[in-house]
Amino acid sequence: MAAKKGRKPSAAFMKPMMPSAMLAEVIGSKALPRTQVTKKLWDYIKKHKLQDSKNRRNINADEKLKKVFGGKKTVSMFEMTKLVSKHLKG
Repeated sequence: MAAKKGRKPSAAFMKPMMPSAMLAEVIGSKALPRTQVTKKLWDYIKKHKLQDSKNRRNINADEKLKKVFGGKKTVSMFEMTKLVSKHLKG
């Protein structure tokens, strides 16, 4: 019997991306795959307790994240990934 193969991650997600200067303030300036960018963002959000206590899907931005989120004070998880992708160069 053949061994069961795991799901292969998309090459687009694994390609290292360069963060903008604003995003680099939060996650560092090294080129990272999108998956790691998201992971580092969540580490930052949890460390600084920026997840909304009432609606856990929302992130309350501090000064550094506000620059990344285009000046928005609160964004949803889904909106966050869209806004962050604008700060990544392939």
